[in-house]
Amino acid sequence: MNLSITKKTSFIITLISLGITNFATYFYAVSENKKRTAEKALNDSIDAFGNPGCSVKIQRLSGYDYIKPVLFVDQACESDKMSPIKQSVNTLIEEHKRLGTITDASFYLKEYQGNEWTGINVDGKFLPGSLMKVPELICVLKLEEANPGFLNKTLTFNKAYNIDKKPKYLSKSIQMGQSYTVKELLTYMIAYSDNNATTLLFDNIDLSVFKKVFTDMGLQAPDFTAQNHPLSAKDFSIFMRILYNSSYLNEKHSEFATELLGKCNFKDGLVAGLPSSVKVAHKFGESGDPQHSEFSESAIVYLRGNPYVLTVMTKGKTSEQLPGVVKQISETVYQQMEQASKVSL
Repeated sequence: MNLSITKKTSFIITLISLGITNFATYFYAVSENKKRTAEKALNDSIDAFGNPGCSVKIQRLSGYDYIKPVLFVDQACESDKMSPIKQSVNTLIEEHKRLGTITDASFYLKEYQGNEWTGINVDGKFLPGSLMKVPELICVLKLEEANPGFLNKTLTFNKAYNIDKKPKYLSKSIQMGQSYTVKELLTYMIAYSDNNATTLLFDNIDLSVFKKVFTDMGLQAPDFTAQNHPLSAKDFSIFMRILYNSSYLNEKHSEFATELLGKCNFKDGLVAGLPSSVKVAHKFGESGDPQHSEFSESAIVYLRGNPYVLTVMTKGKTSEQLPGVVKQISETVYQQMEQASKVSL
């Protein structure tokens, strides 16, 4: 046997053996790395959606042949991380009940970074009042998307509306005999909460589209024969969420709607509990009678690094005190959300 060949063969076998060993080592390392990556992804998923055993509801938009767009995602479980906020708000609510400032309240908070939520009496029904102007705004913009130019249509305010509600917080109204574009009427409806502009618009929209704004969200359609359409804080928050997500209207009209909500000139409730430097898109609603008042407000609060939706609904004997309760809840939520935001940075 040729000795040189034997040495070469032995050397090649050694190289092959080393190669197999190194390949096995490499393969193991890659596998372990993939495993760690998968575990991290799972942990991130758990962080984003809370308890992995918690059920998740995905609301999708129907009406298409090949797609079913996601409108919003909800988990059934409340956030453990947000429990201190809930406890603080609950203390406030119970104290105001004891003092007689309010008789009932509902609070719903949804943050966007981790899709977590918390709340108190989130399914309790309240009279939304002018909060109903938000789905009407969405309806009008949906009509604009289907019929470009609808916003430029001119409508004339030429008849007095028999509006039972006497709003306390009205700053500006359209004038009898004057003509306005639909876009101008939206400003009066949202920025100034004008019921005349709201009713004039309502008389000129497709009511089936208005109902669909609710049913597309998985909510019950309004009964136009009924005097009121009670809503919960959690359900109403959906309208604010789909605007922020731009998951129902296109980007242009979602931006227009939230910008318009940012011009709402009522500053005594939720906004009063926020620093003036914080951008907010919001709408308030009042309802009731001299013996029973309700005041509600919902907002997208653009807290840097941790934006959130907050909806507060209250009931009490006098409407004058209710915005102050909403202010205190808003202030408490903002302070703790801001602190959490600083910790996460």
